[in-house]
Amino acid sequence: MSSVNSATVLLNRVLSLKEVSPLLLVLDSVIQSSYYFQQELIHKAKNESVPITYLSFETLNRPEVDEFVLCDELSPEQIIAKVGKNSKQLVIVDSINYIPENQLNSFLRGIISPTTVLCATYHTSIPQVSVPGAQNKPTAVQRLLFMATTIFELRPANSPLTDEELEVASHKLELPIGISNKPTFESKMTYRRKSGRALEYAFTINTLTHEYQVKQENVAEGDDAELLENLTTFNLTTTQRQKLAREQVELPFLQAQQSLGAVGGAIVYEFEKDDDYDEDDPYEDPF
Repeated sequence: MSSVNSATVLLNRVLSLKEVSPLLLVLDSVIQSSYYFQQELIHKAKNESVPITYLSFETLNRPEVDEFVLCDELSPEQIIAKVGKNSKQLVIVDSINYIPENQLNSFLRGIISPTTVLCATYHTSIPQVSVPGAQNKPTAVQRLLFMATTIFELRPANSPLTDEELEVASHKLELPIGISNKPTFESKMTYRRKSGRALEYAFTINTLTHEYQVKQENVAEGDDAELLENLTTFNLTTTQRQKLAREQVELPFLQAQQSLGAVGGAIVYEFEKDDDYDEDDPYEDPF
């Protein structure tokens, strides 16, 4: 199977809830909202006969889901109580920005379960409100990016604007004419395996024909430095010098592999100048 086919298969499996990914995080903006992405996810889930619960903070028109909960006047605890956990299900939150930062972790723990997949949309166009006394703590979006098992970053398809120009227009609430909020859009997907290995793909998603086209693919390292930044008051990242020193360390078992197993069970050790070797000791064997 080619890499292009495997990428589209992975996207299909994630959207069909066949791949283990309990938290799907969708990053949208006023230029490309998550509306059509949610419709595609609902379409895939209905084909698999998966019950869908829609938690609405902004959506007035009920989509084709099994349960529709208006959450604008409910507390996070009341919202959690509305979500059952009896069978496999999909829970969609149209805007997780409305969950207070100090209750975000408990809200996610209350929703996600072995039988529940949560798809949460985070609006990047909404300015983040700083919480007093939380200057040294990660923000809500940083925590979501750290915990999400699959991340979708949406942008208009065939846009002549760069990512930086789109971000500036998004924060200014400017909608480029002719490209904003179309049923065909681009999405960068980051899928994290249990091993920590991250697979990154860029797709063009057509929600009218339910077809996906791979634009770019990449394999990221498991120890993503950006995810480790600003998580705690101490440093979790490694400098370039430390990475170079780590790569130059020769591990003993690599030397044993050079002989292709000709010597079984040999101990590889090189004496240093400060080692004390007693020639009269019968049990002292440097070889």
